[in-house]
Amino acid sequence: MRGSRTQRHGFSEVLLWTFLLAGLTLPAQLRAEDWRQFRGPNASGVAPGKYPLPVEFSTTDKVKWSVKLGDSVACPIIAGGRVFVTAMTAPDKFSVLCFEAATGKPVWSREFDTGKLPRITPPNSQASSTPATDGNRVYVYFSTLGMLALNVADGKTAWQKPVPQPAYLMDWGAASSPIVYRNTVIFNQDDDLNPVLYAFDSSTGAERWKTERPEMLGGYAIPVICEANGQTDLVVAGTGMLKGYDPETGKERWTCNTLLRTIMTSPVVRDGVIYLANQSYGDEKRTLKFALLEWLDTDQNGKLERAELPKEFWKRFDLSDKDHNGVIEEDELDTAFQSSQNQVGGGSNIQAVKGGGTGNVTATNVLWLNQYKLKVPASNLVSPLVVGDELFVVKKGGLSSSFDIKTGKSNWELARIKNIGDYYASPVAGDGKIYVVGENGFVVVLEQGPKLNVLAKNDMGESCVATPAIADGRIFIRTREHLYCISEEAK
Repeated sequence: MRGSRTQRHGFSEVLLWTFLLAGLTLPAQLRAEDWRQFRGPNASGVAPGKYPLPVEFSTTDKVKWSVKLGDSVACPIIAGGRVFVTAMTAPDKFSVLCFEAATGKPVWSREFDTGKLPRITPPNSQASSTPATDGNRVYVYFSTLGMLALNVADGKTAWQKPVPQPAYLMDWGAASSPIVYRNTVIFNQDDDLNPVLYAFDSSTGAERWKTERPEMLGGYAIPVICEANGQTDLVVAGTGMLKGYDPETGKERWTCNTLLRTIMTSPVVRDGVIYLANQSYGDEKRTLKFALLEWLDTDQNGKLERAELPKEFWKRFDLSDKDHNGVIEEDELDTAFQSSQNQVGGGSNIQAVKGGGTGNVTATNVLWLNQYKLKVPASNLVSPLVVGDELFVVKKGGLSSSFDIKTGKSNWELARIKNIGDYYASPVAGDGKIYVVGENGFVVVLEQGPKLNVLAKNDMGESCVATPAIADGRIFIRTREHLYCISEEAK
């Protein structure tokens, strides 16, 4: 197998020697096999290499190496032959760890005091944000520490930038992850109090720009890059709206008003087209106020009292209590925490939106929109996978669906993949296979294509919320406490 890899990398070796003979260094971005952020290249979930990947494996079979880390739901990332992961190594200690990707040999680790931690809702973890890297530094967000930049070589802190802690009406907890675009670290933090899109200089941490997103509610979509119509856009999904920004300035270029109230999934871009799969609890009439009355109105009197809200929202409560009677009720509820300009509700859909453009592109750039009707409770945390000619999604209960990316018509809908349970990790693909991780620790392997074909169901022995990573013919699976390197290399 090593011989075949050498043949595949022949061109890469020639390119490397060309750079060395010219007295230049090899840019980190030329390493095609890296998986440098959440879901790898541009959050696509698709491995660029063609190495053979295993179908059947376990915690002992096809395991090249494994290590116990500590609790986390963040995904591993890989760059330059190293894998970077995070973990809560003690109740008040957050760690970033680096290993050799091929052997699991520890390279360095950093441990940070977290201070007082915010509230979270299971199965979230305090160590929830997936790092990103440009090959020089690893960029890590943690709710009480802000944005950290650590040197890839030795883990030393290059810079640290405070970021206001997010606030969530439902106490979901922080889980947003950064990306790197050129020499900029971009971080979208949509919360229920002060949604902001940030851009930091990757070398110094200096704020390049900051764009407020006041129409948004709490969500966790990862920004993606879309090149279309001769322009490069930073695309961010949020409450009710898909928006395109100038990545150099943060200025909004366009908006497409086809999304739903709560956005947990990230878009996928291919060939200038943005694909999305959204679900938000309830129908189109279920705006935020109905969720607040269901979950926060503890005495169920149809009104919200100050004491029923998290303390972070008391100031907003006071502003929303127009008649100063001590409760938010009736019309006050409509706009107390949801923008009057964005009273979008729930539902479910998948869609394809053409990138580029300016202004409101809702009427011009939506290629297709499928109002994907659910027969089961919504499961809105799993991002879609676009691979080959299909858009693949999986829902609570192990119900999968596949759609043609050109038309939105279904290949199959709500078919079980032989693993009933909850799903939080997003599917990834490589070597003609799709890997779907269930919260119960089983990894189902599907054959890529227009027909559902389950190849294997593999038990990793522990709850798993993190999305796997794929690089150099290895699958890195992060369970709650462990990291496994799965590969055909293993005997």
